Amino acid sequence: MSEPPVKPVLQKPPGYKNPNAPAGPRGFRPPPRKPILPPSFHPKKRKTNYGRACCCFFCIFFLIFLLLIIISAAAFYLWFDPKLPGFHVQSFRISRFNVTKRPDGTYLDAKTTTRLEVKNPNGKMTFYYGNTEVDVTVGEGGYETDLGTTKVPEFIMRKKSTRSLRVETKVSNKLVVDEVGNKLKVRYRSKSLKVNVEARTKVGVGVAGLKIGMVGVTVKCDGMSKKQLDGGDMPKCVINTLKW
Repeated sequence: MSEPPVKPVLQKPPGYKNPNAPAGPRGFRPPPRKPILPPSFHPKKRKTNYGRACCCFFCIFFLIFLLLIIISAAAFYLWFDPKLPGFHVQSFRISRFNVTKRPDGTYLDAKTTTRLEVKNPNGKMTFYYGNTEVDVTVGEGGYETDLGTTKVPEFIMRKKSTRSLRVETKVSNKLVVDEVGNKLKVRYRSKSLKVNVEARTKVGVGVAGLKIGMVGVTVKCDGMSKKQLDGGDMPKCVINTLKW
């Protein structure tokens, strides 16, 4: 007789527990395993941006400070109504003007007297002037010739005041180009000689008993003719550095 066929042994599925197997310790469970997350899932710690906060604070402080300066400047202008000092050439006289031609060249001897009028039009401000250096030249363009420099000592201009500065300059045996000497002589005789006066000084302002620092100022009185000055005209000079 033939043997009965052998039944194949069935494989147990994954996770199968034999109910007949002896039980382990009661209540014991293995600890759960912590899932491993990719780096992109890790939360990032937020960093406090102190630099940005300081920058914002500085900008706000600067805007407030700038606003206070603007308000103060506007109040100062409205209250004191500041005006620039005025400079005029009151008179100009050439007491000596000799152009001499010699074998070794052309020489100039000249002496001038200038009266420079200074005005303070302000009713609430005082001007303090330092030592003033005044240059006098005649002619224009390529034949402009220096007639000397002098210094005026420091002075004070009170409120609503006017002052006349006497300036004397001279040159002796000044060597000039022959062509320049001839042009100066001709224009001097015809009273068409151009006169230029330039003053360099420092000006301080006094307000409510306080003296505010000294500022460099250049005053130019250019292109005045001898005939114009002899006729009594008082040309106004230009202040180049103080501009309010």
